[in-house]
Amino acid sequence: MQDFIKRYRVAIALLLINIALAFILPEKGIRAFSITKSNLLEMLSFIPPIFILLGLLDVWVEREKFMQHMGTESGIKGMLLATLLGTAAAGPLYVAFPIAGMLLRKGASLLNIFIFIGAWSTIKLPMTLFEASSIGLRYTVIRLCINAVGIFAIAFILDRSTSHQRREAIYAAENAS
Repeated sequence: MQDFIKRYRVAIALLLINIALAFILPEKGIRAFSITKSNLLEMLSFIPPIFILLGLLDVWVEREKFMQHMGTESGIKGMLLATLLGTAAAGPLYVAFPIAGMLLRKGASLLNIFIFIGAWSTIKLPMTLFEASSIGLRYTVIRLCINAVGIFAIAFILDRSTSHQRREAIYAAENAS
């Protein structure tokens, strides 16, 4: 029981805050529960299909293939593939993290993981198309170029600043799960 409480202490604290809010300010408390319910339902609509796809990808694609295409020796090809995977993504950012974990287990380099998460968070194709149609192509292209430079710069900085010991701990933690 203590492990459960320790693991979910933030969620339990938020639930208690929601309950307290419902007693102190009933209108805001009901609204908070409504928003929480809506967020949970949205999250539940994304997570099962993602885990099914992750399971299939985990079984169908061999580790050696991933290491060849996204590993530490993959170079520009790996960076472009990470960008493509992140750009083609659909769904909120929290869906990217289980995928990033699977990529780590399959041998993808941390640099490519950082690029994947950066691309997922800022240059998703569906949002880019919407942006181009509503704000204009010129603005969209400028934003994409600036974001791409930023993503690659941040990924390189994070990759170079991650110590070998920390890198090994990340891979060990992901392979243990």
